[in-house]
Amino acid sequence: MSDIIRLLPDSIANQIAAGEVVQRPASVVKELMENSIDAGATTIRVIIKEAGRTLIQVMDDGVGMTETDARLSLERHATSKIRTAEDLFTLRTMGFRGEALASIAAVSQMEMKTRPAEHELGTLLLVEGSEVKKQEPAACEKGTHISVKNLFYNIPARRNFLKSNPVEMRHIVDEFQRIALARPDLGLSLVHGDEILHDLKPSKLSQRIVALFGKSYQEQLAPCQEETELMKVSGYIGKPESARKTRGEQFIFVNQRFIRNNYLNHAVNQAYQNLLPEGNFPFYVLFLSIDPKHIDVNVHPTKTEIKFDDERAAYAVVHAAVRQALGAHNLSPALDYSNDVNLINRLSQQPALSREQYLDEQFGTSLQRSNLKEWEKLFEGAERSGSSLLSPDPQQLRMESAAGNQASPPSPVPKIVFQIQDRYLVRPVKNGLMIIDQQAAHERILFERFQSKLKGEKGTSIPSLFPQTIQLPPADFALLMEMEKEIRSLGFQFEVFGKNALLISGVPAEAAGRNEKELMEGLLEQFKQNQASLSIPLQDNLCRSLARRAAVKGGQVLSSEEMSAIVEGLHSCHNPNYSPDGSTTFFIFDTSKIESHFR
Repeated sequence: MSDIIRLLPDSIANQIAAGEVVQRPASVVKELMENSIDAGATTIRVIIKEAGRTLIQVMDDGVGMTETDARLSLERHATSKIRTAEDLFTLRTMGFRGEALASIAAVSQMEMKTRPAEHELGTLLLVEGSEVKKQEPAACEKGTHISVKNLFYNIPARRNFLKSNPVEMRHIVDEFQRIALARPDLGLSLVHGDEILHDLKPSKLSQRIVALFGKSYQEQLAPCQEETELMKVSGYIGKPESARKTRGEQFIFVNQRFIRNNYLNHAVNQAYQNLLPEGNFPFYVLFLSIDPKHIDVNVHPTKTEIKFDDERAAYAVVHAAVRQALGAHNLSPALDYSNDVNLINRLSQQPALSREQYLDEQFGTSLQRSNLKEWEKLFEGAERSGSSLLSPDPQQLRMESAAGNQASPPSPVPKIVFQIQDRYLVRPVKNGLMIIDQQAAHERILFERFQSKLKGEKGTSIPSLFPQTIQLPPADFALLMEMEKEIRSLGFQFEVFGKNALLISGVPAEAAGRNEKELMEGLLEQFKQNQASLSIPLQDNLCRSLARRAAVKGGQVLSSEEMSAIVEGLHSCHNPNYSPDGSTTFFIFDTSKIESHFR
């Protein structure tokens, strides 16, 4: 038997390493900016074209590299931060694996210019797919300038897996913001095409937060400080009343390195328990300083996951720090969240519409009723078979009318629909009882109505009595503007109102009575959640997202008109059996099953 184990060529080994380190353009931005920080840079400039597909340029004024160091930096496991194995347990630098530049060079056309301050001439390196094409002296500024062109040009399959430009740009902005928060002492700028997204001067953390997220945060921040033998916690938390429907503005740093840790996020969210309405998330930027020997940062190639040697202690310290900050600054919510603040009688909010018009706009009962005949067969005989139990007794109605001295005859007995547990609607039908999940059914109704709007049917907007201003994170603002046409088609009315801000002056008629700001934030958050877990077209995602956020919820008390409108609206759907996410909207509890319980 011949030998079958062989060493991989360096080019292939580098591409495999790149698969772990360089997942998308944002990964390149993160790695290069971290290298700049480790090089002692005070100013870092990032230039992006086509969301990083064609160009990612990172320029810094750090210490630069000699010709030998520049060439060695492209080799795997070449690093200036590690000398012995013990150094792995005392890490305080950002990039330490020695794989970033080699991995990036393996999947792009990379140009590097670098010069130490004490040298008159620097070094130019041109690399394509790990192969050095040119190395020569060059005149350049102090520091290091790296241009990454045509990312994944030699791996078409990987390039095809990249998302749309708005999605990839959002990831880049996210990485930039994390580094900007971690190092407010640095001057940082981000340019996409011809647009300057950020131009940040060195500042205090609070000023950096305001510069990144907007002036509205000036009144929302409360300092958070706690120090124990294990760790020190510092940073800012947001007031409960400033919580948002989006969960993106939550940052935890350990030794100035952004980390993802659901356990610590849970500690913060638990500290806000009973202070926030359901589905809202607080803002926080927290820094944990801890002896590196108590953590392991070498868990994941992207260095965003770490392990604590005592996770319970870390959880307790973070939870206590946030609770103390909330108590010290008397950050109690002004609203009583024991009741659902969205439980508004929506009928009374729209005096300009008749009840029939409102029900038509709210629940879509004027949809094409292609299935109506089949549904009417289902209800044949329901009133007759169920009237003795579920319908008012006509004799009783006549007695009540006489007792009230009412001369007019009683109105016809309506088709009965009632609600149980504030979640399900019950309607007698020919073969028994139809039990409807009110939220799933309403989502189906709204989903099909929004689809019709995006296909060109004229939608209706409800003007806001008091237009609301909403300040969005730059990534969310860019995403929204990319979908501006579709969002307007759904019925939103808005205009740009400053940097990353919108003035919302109208909402879809189906969402009448909803808080404009919460509805828009909820739409974006749901869209991003769907985008991360589903592979569906943009328009379907928008329709799903808005239907989920605008639909009535389980646990919400409905009027008899609203209940009837949901039943009728469901009948006119093209696919009434399932909600957009595949949940069952209703089932029939057969009469024979009911009878089996009594015989």
